[in-house]
Amino acid sequence: MTITQYQNWLRPHHRHFFSDNQDAHAWTPRVDVREEDARYVIFADIPGVDSKDIEISMDKGVLTIKGERKSESASENGKLTRVERRYGAFERSFVLPDSADADAITASGKNGVLEVAIPKKAQAAPRKIAVN
Repeated sequence: MTITQYQNWLRPHHRHFFSDNQDAHAWTPRVDVREEDARYVIFADIPGVDSKDIEISMDKGVLTIKGERKSESASENGKLTRVERRYGAFERSFVLPDSADADAITASGKNGVLEVAIPKKAQAAPRKIAVN
């Protein structure tokens, strides 16, 4: 298990055992992380989240995705009698490898799935160094 996998596994357990139940309705989007030849791609399930409510940032090698899914408390036609979906703010962070090109990250969304593409830096080609 890598450190990133361990952090992602530990985070919800830590929240569960050390929370005061104020975030009982908080939620965490599920993600898949794929490594391709030229990039890493993070797929996050965020149905019902408007793109204006999503913030993606990079700081010291850590990519953070924050957002909020707003609650639907009532409508013109009635009130909710059962609420099973989770609402509220969410945050996910990922430590990126040194090979990630943080300056070229892009994000897009389609059908409730956020796709964050993180290109890999070009690898330096081996070279000979002359000794004088």
